[in-house]
Amino acid sequence: QVQLVESGGGSVQAGGSLRLSCVVSGRDFSSSGMGWFRQAPGKEREFVASMYWGGGYTHYADSVRGRFTISRDNTKGTVYLQMNSLKPEDTAVYYCAAATPYYYDDPSKSAFGSWGQGTQVTVSS
Repeated sequence: QVQLVESGGGSVQAGGSLRLSCVVSGRDFSSSGMGWFRQAPGKEREFVASMYWGGGYTHYADSVRGRFTISRDNTKGTVYLQMNSLKPEDTAVYYCAAATPYYYDDPSKSAFGSWGQGTQVTVSS
């Protein structure tokens, strides 16, 4: 059974940092793309960042580029999202997802079919 379990959300003031974690299990993700998405109240879910599990091929939404960093630790089966310089508009539920195959040049073509339950991030001004 494929499982993606996020953690690390919380409340922080603007300018602060959080690191989200996503532990994956249940199958071999070595050929998958891993992504982070978010959904704010009343808004559609949006792409935040993605990478190839094997390393590299990272992509970021314009709104987070330069502030957020996606990475993974193969030994721990974990994908991270380091979020710095947080803004109130970053407030959302953040989801981890996996896609196989992963389209290195355009992650929007990837079908992210496995999802975690989400973790809440709240940034106050």
